[in-house]
Amino acid sequence: MLETLTLTQLSLAAAVIVIAYFVRGLAGFGSGLIAIPLLAFMLPLSVAVPMIVLLDYLASASHGIKHSEHIKWHDLLPLLPFSLIGVLLALYIFKHVDAVLLSKGLGVFIILFAIYTLSNLAPHHVGARLWAIPAGSLGGLIGTLFGTGGPFYVIYLKLRGMDKSHFRATFAMIFLLDGAVRLAGYLFTGFYNLDSLLLVAVSVPVMIIGMYIGGHIHANISQQVFQRAISLLLIGSGVALLLK
Repeated sequence: MLETLTLTQLSLAAAVIVIAYFVRGLAGFGSGLIAIPLLAFMLPLSVAVPMIVLLDYLASASHGIKHSEHIKWHDLLPLLPFSLIGVLLALYIFKHVDAVLLSKGLGVFIILFAIYTLSNLAPHHVGARLWAIPAGSLGGLIGTLFGTGGPFYVIYLKLRGMDKSHFRATFAMIFLLDGAVRLAGYLFTGFYNLDSLLLVAVSVPVMIIGMYIGGHIHANISQQVFQRAISLLLIGSGVALLLK
């Protein structure tokens, strides 16, 4: 795979990965949203998506293990059974529902919610853990259908009122558990071969650079700036769904 890419394409791919994982290091999510559409100009989606999912998994393992003391397990665990339900439901929807129409409707919802959180109308009280039911279900559902289930987990964690350190560590662990199912699916369906694993290996040092820079800035920004950045990333995620 590498020998088919020009030097310009390799340079652009490296830049995309640095930027994508800079965002992930800063906010704790968003790498796939940025990387997959741009890498698709140079790589088939069947290569780009499994590659980024594996890189995301490694990134989540790094955050989840390194910052395990910040994980809010009592907020995370209620999500898991509903995420599994969402994954199973997605497998049914693939055969019976217009996925493009569903994608656009959800994109509108995410954008409106992000605009709402950027306004002064957003509530300052903590949302109940019952929000884990729609968040987990939709996260598993949309993550399986479109690879963009992160915004629903983000919404839930924001409603739980987490600070930036707890948010980033907890989100990383959610993806670590949720992503394991997706990785198993890619593995058993033959998406990982020697070429794709070589691409991942070459990308890991580039990913680390982006995450290091983003993580350094994360430690030096205010909670308010962090919340605004998350809301803007949600808008980006919604736009990506509309463009699918």
